[in-house]
Formats: sequence, C-alpha cells, structure tokens
Amino acid sequence: MGEKRGYKIFKIIMLIILVAFVTFIITAVGTYQFLKDNDKLGKTLVVTSSDNGEIASELSKYKMLIDKYFLGEVNEEKLKEGAIKGYIEGLDDQYTEYISKEDMKDYLEETTGNFVGIGIYMVKDTNSNKVMVLSPIKGSPAEKAGILPGDLIISVDGVQYSADDMSVAANKIKGEAGSTVKLELLRGTENLNFELIRENIKVNPVEGKVLQNNIGYIKFSSFDEETSKEFKTKYEELKSQGIKSLIIDLRNNGGGIVSEALSIADYILEKDKVMLYEVDKNNNEKIEKSKEDPIINMPIVILTNSNTASSSEILAGALKDHEKAKIVGTKTYGKGVIQQLMTLQDGSGLKITSEEYLTPNKTKINKIGIEPDEKIELPEELKNKLTIEEKDDTQLQKAIEMLK
Repeated sequence: MGEKRGYKIFKIIMLIILVAFVTFIITAVGTYQFLKDNDKLGKTLVVTSSDNGEIASELSKYKMLIDKYFLGEVNEEKLKEGAIKGYIEGLDDQYTEYISKEDMKDYLEETTGNFVGIGIYMVKDTNSNKVMVLSPIKGSPAEKAGILPGDLIISVDGVQYSADDMSVAANKIKGEAGSTVKLELLRGTENLNFELIRENIKVNPVEGKVLQNNIGYIKFSSFDEETSKEFKTKYEELKSQGIKSLIIDLRNNGGGIVSEALSIADYILEKDKVMLYEVDKNNNEKIEKSKEDPIINMPIVILTNSNTASSSEILAGALKDHEKAKIVGTKTYGKGVIQQLMTLQDGSGLKITSEEYLTPNKTKINKIGIEPDEKIELPEELKNKLTIEEKDDTQLQKAIEMLK
C-alpha cells in the first residue's frame, strides 16, 4: 500500500456491506485490491453500441407498447437503469452488479476512512434470502443497541428488503449523523425492532493484548487501508511486552483490501514465497510473492469461523500452506473470486467477477472454504454473542493450549 493514491482497478473479493454508514464492499463480504497508478478510482470505460442489435430490438418493442398503452408518466432514465440492472442480474452472479451514477460516489468513498451510520457489516444470506448482520462494529450504535451477528434484516423504516436488495437496503440505512433509522430484525423466531441514531463511525481498529504464558493476541474485523501498518505497530507493542507466540483472531472478519492481507502475510513468510494465485477466465495466472524478509518469527495460531471470508481466507490460506500457522475454529466462508469495479463514461459503474484466487498450494477456496487444523465449535449459546469471556471461548482456549 505504499504506492501513490490513485486507483486504476478496484478489485473486490467479497460483497460485504459496511453500514457504519452504509456499504462496505466484502468485501463483501467485500475484499478489494487497489492498483495505484492513476488519479481515478476504477477504470473508466467508453462503451459503444454493438453491431448485434438484438437486445435493442427487443427493448424497442416494449418501449412501443409502453408509449402506446401505459397510463402513467414514463421516466426514461429509470427505464434505462432498470433494463441495465436486469441484464446484469441475468448473469446470476451474486457479486456482479450494476451501480447507478447516483450510488457510485458513495460506493467509492466508503472504502476508506470513517463513515456515518449505525455500524454493521452485512452479507447476503442465501438460505433465508435476507440481508444478514455479519457483525456490528465495536462501539457503534448497532452494538450498543444489542444487534448481534446472525440477525436477519426484515425491513428498514418499514420497507422490506430481500438479499438481492442489499445495496438498496444499505443506502436506506445510511444517512446524516444525528438522524434516526428504524430496523426490524429476525433473531431465530423472534422479531425485534430497533430505532437507532446514526453516528460518525471509526471502523476496524486493530486490537491486541497479552494473554497468559506470554501469548500475544491480535484481532481486527476487516482489512482496510493502513490495517497492515496498524497490525505491525500492535505486534511490535506486544513483542516489547515479551510475547513468545501469537494468536491472530480472524473470526467474523469478512475481508477488505487484498494488498493489506498480503502485507501481513509478508511480515511472516520468507522472501519470494508465493502468497496468492489470481486466475482469469483465460487461465492466465498472476502470482503474488512475498517481497521482504519476515519480521515475525514465532508460533502462530489463527482463529476462524464461518464468517471468516475473502482477504481473511487469503491470509489464513497463505500461512497454512507454508506451515507458518495452525488454524483453530470452524471452516471459513468460502469467498474466493475477485471483482473489478469499473466506472463508465456516464458515471455509473459495473462491479464484475473477473478472477478467482487460489492459495499457494493452488487450493480452491470459492464455495469451499478453508478447513481448520483443529475443528473447535463454540458452545451453542455463545455462537451469536459479540463478547465472550476468555474462559468460555473454547476456540481461544484451544489456541492457548496449543501455544503453551
């Protein structure tokens, strides 16, 4: 992340919506990669009409019928956007989407810095076809109100939304600092109603502490700009306190900027080790290798669960394949495809799945996930709790036992 601040290709590895404001893509569960060699975020494309006019011809038939019979007023701009959105949805890919000109500004700005909102990460839950809370941000209005991971969002200000409406729902949840938003959530079989006041949110600090037996513990919930630097600072702080081993807690970490995950892997792996393969539709491979000598040389355990996704899986997979860390917990989410976000000439955008990533051993992750070395479940009554006492955290206790 030491390159110049301009963004040419914005790669997203997981649709996760941050409603700390709103939308954070996970990263998607949204994870994205910046290639900084331009003054613009996203690749700007000029799209011309195809010689094949079949689609235009079909749409013109419907336009003729609308013009002749439709009773109400016709908004041509909305018709055009609806046609494009429907066309893109026809790809049947949950990570590819059309972004309107009005939404693009927020979409791009919300990848860096602080946000205004209630402070939750959201993900599409295909089982329920609802938007699901991945986790609230520590200290946010959502956390203070008692919103929990796994809560399903039924409605926002009285309007119901499905999983396919996640971007729309996120935009409805965001708003001015000090304004209110009403959420109806489903938790198990119980319907819950919340009225929250939007605030400025500081997202994802890297937290750390020293546990028993000189074991360091570092936790963060996504890979944002500067996360790798904050991780390094926190590690050096813990090292100065005498830690001899390290636990990296990636539970409920939905991803973020790919290069931030690779930078953390680079702190641990020997120079010139493969960290990641990126493969496009033509089977062209891009190989990401470590660039520096390692600064962390101690036993490491990584904690994972089913919400560990994308960039988190990149980090866990790289360290596991090179036998630099053991993984404790449950199988990860399984988000292993990359999106490019492109800005079109009219200001709208297209986020399109373009590549798949593989671990250093060329292990496929997408829709599969990473299996832990030690599968440890949390007690059922603790699975959706944000704060768990160390003595009750079975996964953490197993990691401590392995590092003693």
